[in-house]
Amino acid sequence: MMSSQIRVVLFALSALWLLPEIAFAKHAAITRHYKFDIKMKNVTRLCQSKSIVTVNGQFPGPRIIAREGDHLVIKVVNHVQYNVTLHWHGIRQLRSGWADGPAYITQCPIQTGQSYVYNFTVTGQRGTLFWHAHISWLRVTLYGPIVILPKRHVSYPFLQPFKEVPIIFGEWWKADTETLISQALQTGAAPNISDAYTINGLPGPSYNCSAKDTFKLNVKPGKTYLLQLINAALNDELFFSVANHTLTVVEADAVYVKPFKTQIVLISPGQTTNVLLRAKFKAPSTTFAMSARPYSSGPAAFDNTTTTGILEYEKSPSSASNSNNKNKKLPLLQAVLPKFNDSSFAMKFNKKIRSLANAKFPANVPKKVDRRFFFTVGLGTLPCPKNQTCQGPNNTKLAASVNNVSFVQPDIAILQAHFFNKAKGVFTTNFPANPLIKFNYTGTPPSNIMVNNGTKVVALPFNTRVELVMQDTSIIGAESHPLHLHGFNFFVVGRGIGNFNPKKDPAKFNLVDPAERNTVGVPSGGWVAIRFLADNPGVWFMHCHLEVHTSWGLKMAWVVNDGKGRKQKLPPPPSDLPKC
Repeated sequence: MMSSQIRVVLFALSALWLLPEIAFAKHAAITRHYKFDIKMKNVTRLCQSKSIVTVNGQFPGPRIIAREGDHLVIKVVNHVQYNVTLHWHGIRQLRSGWADGPAYITQCPIQTGQSYVYNFTVTGQRGTLFWHAHISWLRVTLYGPIVILPKRHVSYPFLQPFKEVPIIFGEWWKADTETLISQALQTGAAPNISDAYTINGLPGPSYNCSAKDTFKLNVKPGKTYLLQLINAALNDELFFSVANHTLTVVEADAVYVKPFKTQIVLISPGQTTNVLLRAKFKAPSTTFAMSARPYSSGPAAFDNTTTTGILEYEKSPSSASNSNNKNKKLPLLQAVLPKFNDSSFAMKFNKKIRSLANAKFPANVPKKVDRRFFFTVGLGTLPCPKNQTCQGPNNTKLAASVNNVSFVQPDIAILQAHFFNKAKGVFTTNFPANPLIKFNYTGTPPSNIMVNNGTKVVALPFNTRVELVMQDTSIIGAESHPLHLHGFNFFVVGRGIGNFNPKKDPAKFNLVDPAERNTVGVPSGGWVAIRFLADNPGVWFMHCHLEVHTSWGLKMAWVVNDGKGRKQKLPPPPSDLPKC
């Protein structure tokens, strides 16, 4: 009897001793495996079929779901004729730069018949991001959502939604986009604009023969839905609205924000925005348009069309069984969107996005700065090759640049050259910290608008606190540029219209609760100031997320050198890293 009692006591004590382990296991990270087969698939849109590049035959591609702290192992096998890489847009990639994905920056592309395993941990992030191809224009159809849930038993800092719904905006061309961009780069002209925008791969009823290709969202009266908005379009910033419904913005680029209500969301390519939509308490006898159309601030031609999805309310069983209602087509209430060039709305909307900046979700803005940079971003021209006619201004080729350097893609990945100390002939570290020629950036352009070519990077010591001001220029035409920085989140400490004034503007910087992002719009004819801590060793691409501008050279890279500590160094490349 006694011995059995002792056994019970010992068991109870061992259970108590194990409880912390059990509690820890609930938070324990797991490894999630995905297999991505890159293959062609015939898809019909706008009355026309074409063969597109997909993952596992899906368009848009499969959703990746993980929890904060999880490890992701994604095997990518290339079965198509194109070289391919994938980028996990917005993932910090702490000490896992080999998995970041931009072609010839962190890796050589995966060639036909080859495979590569992307291996990384989701550290300190939760929310909506996305993955997409990062070579040429293949991301036109190669994209899909990444949903990072909080750790187990950790709630959102906002109302728990009834359902979470990814809404991915895309762009569709009837023509083959690889042919399109290669011809444009040869002739020096701007490539043709897209034929449609899409919501979750579907254009919707405002396009020819596309009524059947419409995204529909069925909602229950009174329930709250989290719409995970992702702009995967190639070349257009977009306004989005749901007719007769208010949206509450709660997150941007996988960072929680101070919630604010709006009728319209502005979302640039590369950005993600989570919004809460509260369904009406009583099912109305109408359907509601969920519409997106472009915000275009520059002189270039753009696809001035609207993609529409439909929000429908589920009927109660009694009203649904009413025979009169069964075949009745409900009217569609249209969404109201701003004018395509409403830059003042864009500025006001972006200023509303603020970090939570509380004890649980602090805004760790670098208060001191070690290195200051001033980058002009915009368009320019390159000379036409001999014995060729070019279609840019005055027989030139259109180009784009940062501080007048139009980036030239190397033949081997910069990260490999950096890691193995073989930079010679691949890249130089003399990227200018300031424009070499000062001019009135938003006024009358200089007479010489030719850009220089080069593969130049900025090298930073580990843990450098960086302030970067990016200034739009009016060369060829002022326009908004959504700039994406790989490997980091940054804080948007200031923005304004006109030329940045280094004497007056920094006094107005927000160092308390600025937006924390991975992609920011440099305002048309204006500037934006960001700060970040260079705490991630590796090579990190920074580029305009308008694909045409990236193709023209509006891109550069930061090299962050190893720190002294073991956890401040980039590990060697995986054995299956693709070769050039």
